[in-house]
Amino acid sequence: MDSSFVIKTGGVCAATGFHASALSCGIKDPSSPKLDLAMIWSDSPAIGAAVFTQNRVKAAPVQLSSDYLRADDPQAIIVNSGNANACTGPVGMEHARQMADATAKSLGIRRRQVMVASTGIIGLPLPIERILPRIKELVEMNGKSDCRRATEAIMTSDTVPKSAMVEVEIGGKKVSIGAMAKGAGMINPNMATMLCFITTDACISKTELQRATREAVDLSFNRITIDGDMSTNDTVVVLANGRAENRRITARGPGSRLFRDALTALMVKLAKKMVADGERVTKLVEVQVNGAASQRDAEMVARAVANSSLVKCSWNGEDPNWGRIIHAVGYSGAKIKPELVDIYFDGLCAAKHGIAHHNGISFKDLQKVVTKKKFRIGIELNQGRAEYHIYTSDLSPEYVDFNRREYAVPQG
Repeated sequence: MDSSFVIKTGGVCAATGFHASALSCGIKDPSSPKLDLAMIWSDSPAIGAAVFTQNRVKAAPVQLSSDYLRADDPQAIIVNSGNANACTGPVGMEHARQMADATAKSLGIRRRQVMVASTGIIGLPLPIERILPRIKELVEMNGKSDCRRATEAIMTSDTVPKSAMVEVEIGGKKVSIGAMAKGAGMINPNMATMLCFITTDACISKTELQRATREAVDLSFNRITIDGDMSTNDTVVVLANGRAENRRITARGPGSRLFRDALTALMVKLAKKMVADGERVTKLVEVQVNGAASQRDAEMVARAVANSSLVKCSWNGEDPNWGRIIHAVGYSGAKIKPELVDIYFDGLCAAKHGIAHHNGISFKDLQKVVTKKKFRIGIELNQGRAEYHIYTSDLSPEYVDFNRREYAVPQG
């Protein structure tokens, strides 16, 4: 999908009329200079669409933002890292409202026009007293918008900032879509432990923006997995302010397919960046399942293989162990016939009809594939025409060591 578009360097300020700023207020550590508070806003009214975590345990910002989005059109986003404001009870909701209120007052808009997002440690009270006095400063930085600093401010265990932009022509007008995202661990649909904020100057109906957003999420962030965990704070927000002045995009109207494809391409690019930046992982692996009896079967097989700890360990050890792959296929719950299953490593056949394939392909040939940082596992079920793909990673000793300590909640 993303190969059809030129994804460029850029971020949320790429779209006309959008601004971003960031600063450090010591949310996780008062002595740390790390950027941890960011704001994105449009200088004119916008419409919004969003997709949130499907975890039943939802952080206060997720609950608040999903409520606000139903009743109003957002114009700004305030987001912090270092603390998830999750499982913090009524006081957590009050803190999220206070962040929205302070942002609204600084911008001269309504509180319900502000989306709130947080990421970081679960279960600790948000140090709101360090945040509220600094929000006005974010707006005062207007004219000094810095997308990179804003992207850095939402990072937690990420090792690199994740941002991009794409431009398309719709109705003779240039339409820009810019994005920034974070996510490196607890990555598992639906969606992942991730935040993604997207801005566009496209003129588009709210209904079509929501449909385009859901379609793009389904084809990108819902197709990545690192560790099988799902976060309490997952949020994707898309704001559109119409400043491109193109003819309004509506469902199945002129430009609708082009906009959806461009939005999807941008999200796919960021989704791949997330997997590649997984907490101390070393491989980005695409699992492609073809020939399933149904779409559901194809997805079950892909997810079983992509989430298998044994399979992921073999990739880390650069072992083309197709036996572990086919055993995951077998317990996936999908309708399969072992004697029909073929397995490929970057197009090289490792197993044919459920048994080892040696027709001119050696173990060393297969091993060369899994030594690469990026490769594809192809699984042909030969049961039908349905297909599904997902992006995943290996499982490294460093990943385990990192997660043993990084998010330990201080005691006492």
